[in-house]
Amino acid sequence: MSAARNLKGLGRAALEAMRQGGEAMAAAERALAAEGATVVTAALGAAGACVPWQHYPAGDVYDRRSHAQFFYHAHPEGERTPNEHGHFHLFLRAGGMAPGTRPLVLPELVIAGAAPVGTAPSAPEPHAGEDGEWCHIVAIAMNSTGEPIRLFTTNRWVTGETWYRAVDVIEMLDRFSVSETGPLGLLNRWIGGAARFFRPQIAHLIAERDEAVMGWRRRRRGKAHVFEDRRLEVTSALDISVAAQFAAIDAALGAAA
Repeated sequence: MSAARNLKGLGRAALEAMRQGGEAMAAAERALAAEGATVVTAALGAAGACVPWQHYPAGDVYDRRSHAQFFYHAHPEGERTPNEHGHFHLFLRAGGMAPGTRPLVLPELVIAGAAPVGTAPSAPEPHAGEDGEWCHIVAIAMNSTGEPIRLFTTNRWVTGETWYRAVDVIEMLDRFSVSETGPLGLLNRWIGGAARFFRPQIAHLIAERDEAVMGWRRRRRGKAHVFEDRRLEVTSALDISVAAQFAAIDAALGAAA
């Protein structure tokens, strides 16, 4: 789906908020470049090389105010998509969700969040004071030069998350924010900007995620626990381009003038 199609029906305020997100990304990239760094090398820090499955930065980035969390990691070379170096996983923990938000409970999943976290290859690191629940919002794949190239969502077993309906996860997307202060301020600014810049695409992928999971469940008629079925890993994906997104936003703003 093209960037332009994803922006249909958006008002000026939403478009301007997206553009501000893109400008925040660009500003963070310029500041990092002045230090000889990229978004990816900022995440890796002193480690330099990226060890498969290891989280960067160590312990993840976690914002105690918003309860947002993210980390960067890479799969082994044979398990990556073309041109991908690694990807960021973005989460919101229970403390940051809207009051009254409830997990989706299926007959085969008596208690949401019951899967053993140890089996989740992309689970976030634990943080003190949290109740253990988290929701995966989206993953942002990066190339080796530090450019975002793809957005994707995953099945529940990948991150060990508690599963929420798409409408609730999209609402969580608007609550995702990380502090832009401190040693990782530029990286945090880029991540927060990306969540705003690509918001329509992320929301679309979250809706597609639910369609893919429920379709998989219907076709197998309960013979397999869909959330734990290793045959279903990536539930929706979309190639992205920063330049194309800026062009689509500017065209939509021009049409709305």
